[in-house]
Amino acid sequence: MESSSGSVLWFTGLSGSGKTTTAQQLFNRLTAAGRPAELLDGDAIRTTIGKGLGFSREDRLENIRRIAYVANLLAKHGIVVIVSAITPYHEMRTYLRHHVNGYVEVYACCSLEVCESRDVKGLYAKARRQEIQSFTGISDAYDVPDRADIVIDTHRHAVEENVARIWDYLRQSPRILSIAAHGHPAAAGEETCVREIAVEEEPMPEGVNE
Repeated sequence: MESSSGSVLWFTGLSGSGKTTTAQQLFNRLTAAGRPAELLDGDAIRTTIGKGLGFSREDRLENIRRIAYVANLLAKHGIVVIVSAITPYHEMRTYLRHHVNGYVEVYACCSLEVCESRDVKGLYAKARRQEIQSFTGISDAYDVPDRADIVIDTHRHAVEENVARIWDYLRQSPRILSIAAHGHPAAAGEETCVREIAVEEEPMPEGVNE
């Protein structure tokens, strides 16, 4: 991995897991603290630099590689980059860990049932009726992260609590961010936040995170 004055916090998790909401709040807190930061959302990426890619395994891998390329460019200029993208496969996250400068993996842990209950667009229901193919958690796989640097439970904990957890982690990592002199180190994960689900990314025309 190349050295960098910036860092990339990569949020991974199911659609509806709360990763984008948490990422946005973290972005707001960073900018309020005067830190140069940028938020890359999977939805927006799919309609711009990912336009034309399908949802085969290789196309999904290519989409992640493109996001990583942009994130690296920003990180090299000292920007704290926040990425929110489902990033379902171990293969993807292994690639990121080896090719993204200052990579920090944030796993938004949330059960499939809770994610479905949050789905106001009814995409999970459509997937269960097979109206959407290769849909996260229904007909394609998500490899639950086993090496996440930070695990946040987005069902039991409020957004503010999860942002504070990430903030504490950053305060303990001078190479990423210099926020305050002291803080409580955040645990790398929570043993209680383990799920038995198979998930993946869902088609962008439906407005779901990549």
